[in-house]
Amino acid sequence: MGIGILAGVVVGAFAVLIGVFKMMWRVAEPNEALIISGSNHKNEGLGAGMGFRIVTGRGTLVLPGVQAVRKLSLDLNETQLSVECVTHQGIPLKVRGVVIFKVGDDFVSIANAARRFLDQQKLMSERVHIVFAGHLRAIVGGLTVEDMIRDREKLTGQARSACGTEMEKLGLIVDSLQIHEIEDPTGYIKNLAAPHAAAVQRDARIAQAEANRRATEAEQQAAARMSEATRDSEILQAGYQAERDEATAKARQAGPLADAASRQEVVVQETRVAELEGHRKEQQLQAEVRKPADAMAYETRTLAEAERDARISAAEADAKETELASAAMATATRLTGEAEAAAQHAKGLAVAEATRAKGLAEAEAIKARAAALAENQEAVVAQQLAEKWPEIVSAGASAFGNVDQMVLLNGADGMADVFAKALTMGGTGLGLARQLLSTMNPAGQERLGAVPPAPRAAEKSVEITVSDGE
Repeated sequence: MGIGILAGVVVGAFAVLIGVFKMMWRVAEPNEALIISGSNHKNEGLGAGMGFRIVTGRGTLVLPGVQAVRKLSLDLNETQLSVECVTHQGIPLKVRGVVIFKVGDDFVSIANAARRFLDQQKLMSERVHIVFAGHLRAIVGGLTVEDMIRDREKLTGQARSACGTEMEKLGLIVDSLQIHEIEDPTGYIKNLAAPHAAAVQRDARIAQAEANRRATEAEQQAAARMSEATRDSEILQAGYQAERDEATAKARQAGPLADAASRQEVVVQETRVAELEGHRKEQQLQAEVRKPADAMAYETRTLAEAERDARISAAEADAKETELASAAMATATRLTGEAEAAAQHAKGLAVAEATRAKGLAEAEAIKARAAALAENQEAVVAQQLAEKWPEIVSAGASAFGNVDQMVLLNGADGMADVFAKALTMGGTGLGLARQLLSTMNPAGQERLGAVPPAPRAAEKSVEITVSDGE
């Protein structure tokens, strides 16, 4: 609560300060000057103790109730001049013009204008009119009408110079002074212009007459030139007409001449056609008679020459072919004989070499076998039996080849007996092989032959019945 009251008091005090500042702060616009009175101030260019202060183009603080602030306009003002004057010649005139003025920008001019017009600024134009009216009367009284008419700038300059000191005391400056019109109620200016007007009128008439004369001469010259041009034109037209007539006559004669030329050209063309026809017939005879005959003769001669050349070439070719065939046959016969002889020789050598190699191989085998039997007879027998074992087993099994039905007694024992008998039959061959090997001499002159086949059983049906325990 206390903080809120304090904040409110601060805000209120700040607002009061702003209000007081706005009441005390004054700003001078660019087209005005502030005149602040109520205290002694020193301004640049002014004496001390003037009793007021001047502010332009900026702001300043003013104490309300102590100091008073008023504004002096620095805008342009104008006043219309309408002054009745009398010239040095005693001729009354009425001068009309305009004066544009304003308060000076320096503090001295502003101070002078403030002392004289601060509360009467609307009366500035009237005061300026009075000042200029008096000076214009004095200036015009020393001039003639001719001076005023011929040199208005002189009148303006003298008026500004005469009023300059008084306008400076009023704190005003003249931006522009223009004399618009000088009225002459007596007609002096009009009469003054009459001689000049008459002279001008005279000169104008003379000039008009001279112009008329020159115009007449020019018209005559133009008419002469026109006649000359007409003559030349007619001459040219006559020449053109003559050329046209000549061209017409030539055109009329051109028809018969063209017909004659056309007939002549026709005759010439017919003659050329006849010549071309004769030439064509000659060419036709050349093409249809002479050239075919020449071609036939050339063909006959060419065929005869070709046939003769062909026969000669054929005879030469046959002779060459016979010679080449004989030489080829002789060469072939010689080469065939040589090849057959070489083949027989190579074949004999090969047979001899094969026989020799076979004999050497058999001798080496017998020698090796004899050495093996001498060293380890059992190993050789075992090897031979191993080599012939499939034939031995086959011979033993052949005993059962024709058995359709077999009855085995005593179960498994009966089956074992049967197979033992079969193997015994095969073993007979084994014993025989051993006896033969034992009877062989050490030189190996006899070789182990094939295992004799086992005696075959009678080809009959044997029924074998297997019975357990019976």
